[in-house]
Amino acid sequence: MSALRRGFPGEKCAPKYVKRISIQAKLGSISENRSLKCFNNLLRSYAQAQSRRTTGSISLKSFEFRRPLVVGIGGTTRAASSTERALRVALNGAEAEGARTRLFGGTFLHSLPHYAPEHKERTEAQIELIEAVREADAVIIGTPGYHGGVSGLVKNALDTLEELRDDRRPYLDGRAVGCVVTAYGWQGGGAVLTSLRSIVHALRGWPTPYGAAVNSLETRFETIDTCSDPKVADQLATVGRQAAQFALAFNAREAIAELDTAR
Repeated sequence: MSALRRGFPGEKCAPKYVKRISIQAKLGSISENRSLKCFNNLLRSYAQAQSRRTTGSISLKSFEFRRPLVVGIGGTTRAASSTERALRVALNGAEAEGARTRLFGGTFLHSLPHYAPEHKERTEAQIELIEAVREADAVIIGTPGYHGGVSGLVKNALDTLEELRDDRRPYLDGRAVGCVVTAYGWQGGGAVLTSLRSIVHALRGWPTPYGAAVNSLETRFETIDTCSDPKVADQLATVGRQAAQFALAFNAREAIAELDTAR
């Protein structure tokens, strides 16, 4: 079973008695990609300055940024769960900053076998997840709060990332990781968000400064692109934006180091 690829959904009509917001209208057009353009302009300026200091020339085009990849992991065994829809809103925020996104939702995670490190063979689904995170510049994790902790479904997916232990960037090293939690009440959301951040630290990831805890008792995601609370929608989008912005900044550091080497 393949993972889903993201794209902006179309506008939806909503009954007047429910206050909704269009995620697409809220975030603006993806074609703007302001952060991506800003970093590309800065990088080109740096390359031009470096080129003037050398006897040769540096190809500017070869150092332009590719769009960073932000991978979303999360959901529940229920299709179109609040957790997965909240995660999609966060991914929309990353796309608004110029990132490409890919979502591994609850249906996909449910297809993963229990991770067993003593077994060397991996299923196609496990390999697909591992390779996507290996390629990712940032990750956003969405989990429901189950009895004060991260769900077993999501934790099993994170356990599978043990396969990245011997990589040049082991586990989630060098990647911003956005954290999104949904819970039926406020107490569980805060506790699980803290737990999820601790897991990210253990995997050497960089939790984004902002994490989102959604009280599903008060907030509804009626469709894939609508949220009953505009403030919650903005909070989720902030998680995605910060993940994408970190990825751009981190990639800029590597690109500038490559420019210095090319002198």
